[in-house]
Amino acid sequence: MTVRHPRPLRPGDRIGVTSPSSGVPEELRARLDVAVRAVESRGYEVVVGRCMDGAGHVSAPAAERADELMSLLTDPGIAAVVPPWGGETGIDLLPLLDLDRLRGAEPTWLVGFSDLSTLLAPLTLLTGVATVHGNNLMDTPYRVPEGLLSWLDIVAAPPGHRFTQVPPNRFRAGGWDDYRTDPEVREFTLDASGGWTRLDADGDVEAEGRLIGGCIEMLCNLAGTPYLDVREFARAESPEGLLVYVEAGGEDAFAVCRNLHGMRLAGFFDAANAVLVGRTPAPGAASLTQHEAVLDALGPLGVPIVADVECGHVPPYLPLVNGARGRVVHTSARSELTQTLD
Repeated sequence: MTVRHPRPLRPGDRIGVTSPSSGVPEELRARLDVAVRAVESRGYEVVVGRCMDGAGHVSAPAAERADELMSLLTDPGIAAVVPPWGGETGIDLLPLLDLDRLRGAEPTWLVGFSDLSTLLAPLTLLTGVATVHGNNLMDTPYRVPEGLLSWLDIVAAPPGHRFTQVPPNRFRAGGWDDYRTDPEVREFTLDASGGWTRLDADGDVEAEGRLIGGCIEMLCNLAGTPYLDVREFARAESPEGLLVYVEAGGEDAFAVCRNLHGMRLAGFFDAANAVLVGRTPAPGAASLTQHEAVLDALGPLGVPIVADVECGHVPPYLPLVNGARGRVVHTSARSELTQTLD
């Protein structure tokens, strides 16, 4: 199996919107409309699916969500699929997806983060199709800070394209915008300063490898199952090693520590040349910070661990392509992540 990158999007292409996990409540539909218009302003046609109901924790029964996602991913007229956001229990789709059919179909970009990690990483590992761990549809209207890209920039990039993202060294200290009262909001509140942090040691970091990863609270439930066989992916696609990234959405430091220990014991980090850890809004504990939790669990790997990367639940967002070749550099003078779509 060779990593396949879907073709770059062109103006006029169709982008499908569905909710593999949580849908959109009626009081937030105005923000959904704003987000759809933001995508259309780039020259794309947006097709909104049936599985969008936000009255419960999922948008529809699992079989319906799986059927709609499969239909969009295998429709040659759909060039990319993006959810409004994540959710809680998208894991119920995995046994319902026809992986053989997806392997045989023309690759389609699948974009998202948070609960979508439950689908993104397994689809790349099991079908060889690159996926984008990046800002969801409801985040798309925000202006992208200098140095970063939107998922819309990445899905339009040609094969072999190389792009470098650098941290803006500003982030949101806490809270979220209220789309009910301000559905048109397009500027991030970046009210705190800070860059990347090396946790395991002092000194510069330079590491390369194919990228794979996602949200800790979601992927920990797949560790040790056939859906998250990172070791086989590394053997087949990146024998030189991987760049593994993880990020915590909301669990406290004790839970994150336990989850990362479990993922390490299941072999998720075995091929890592370095680990990137997203900045998190999740709380620490009286005797354990989030940084300490990561180091406690992943320190035994003996590889560089770079934290506070913009790949998680704290705005702004740095999209990562599962399956792309990555190169991370972190020194006292610069921090950057380069990805190559090959």
